[in-house]
Amino acid sequence: MACGIVVEPGVFRIETRDVPDRAPDGWVLLDIQAVGICGTDYHILEGKHPFLNYPRVIGHELSGRIAQGSGKWSAGELVVVNPYLSCNDCRACRRGKPNCCSNIEVLGVHRDGGMCARIAVPQENIYPATGLTDIQAAMVEFLAIGAHAVRRASLSGEDRVLVTGAGPIGIGTALFARLSGAEVHLLDVSRTRLDQAAEKFGFTDTHLVGSDILSGSLQEGFDVVFDATGNAQAIEAGFPLLAHGSRYVLVSVVKETICFSDPEFHKRETQIIGSRNATRQDFETVMSAIRDARIDTDALCTLTVALEDLQTRIGELAKDREALIKAIVTL
Repeated sequence: MACGIVVEPGVFRIETRDVPDRAPDGWVLLDIQAVGICGTDYHILEGKHPFLNYPRVIGHELSGRIAQGSGKWSAGELVVVNPYLSCNDCRACRRGKPNCCSNIEVLGVHRDGGMCARIAVPQENIYPATGLTDIQAAMVEFLAIGAHAVRRASLSGEDRVLVTGAGPIGIGTALFARLSGAEVHLLDVSRTRLDQAAEKFGFTDTHLVGSDILSGSLQEGFDVVFDATGNAQAIEAGFPLLAHGSRYVLVSVVKETICFSDPEFHKRETQIIGSRNATRQDFETVMSAIRDARIDTDALCTLTVALEDLQTRIGELAKDREALIKAIVTL
């Protein structure tokens, strides 16, 4: 079977591997239908991922069909894959938080992913994608990241929200923040991204980095700030934008140490909230929103590319991501 493999930093190839015909006990074989390309995949290609050994089959935003029916699963049934493989034994898992498992393995990062014709995954990591298309099902995972962050923030209709970073994760976060009833603003360094957010999704409260955002009706700041930039300086720059009694949700992760003023943090009684991965509840929230047409997946999917063409195109996709929300690889 054809597999999309980052052989080493800067080198992506389509290689042939044997098709698995048997899954371990408790696992199931899936015929992959579509794969979303994530920022993580680009970072792996660029050699910027800290938790990875090469070569690696990439791909963790997956939709697949059951290859062999068994138990409650019927052959050909469309499913969404939760790519976070938890140990089910550590303290986090025992307390119902498998998304932050101490021994977590992520498909396409810690072990080979799903940019291939067939893959085995634990049965507990697949969810029925009833009512979704193959391509919609491949977009559930990245949207679940934003849905989880919004759930962590406990938003209400009284909250004024700022999402920093208008890439795919930021857009997903903003969409679910808006569904909660909150007033949503977007902040980014790219006017192209902000204009796209306004045109495609109707976000009119957009702000370019460097503008005087804390003025007029916004002078008291934001009740909740979500960082989706993956940039340490941007995270630090978000602290002064917080209102008193606010929450700061860090959706992105950086390798650097983050610094902030403790007196300013303390007088605001700010909560800093980490948001990692997503749970089944978040996947279900996203699928429900897609089925009910509350999320426009056509606007999110910038382009599709066949796996056999990806070797010649992934370089250009990695270099030109400003106007790219989501590229989907089809098999």
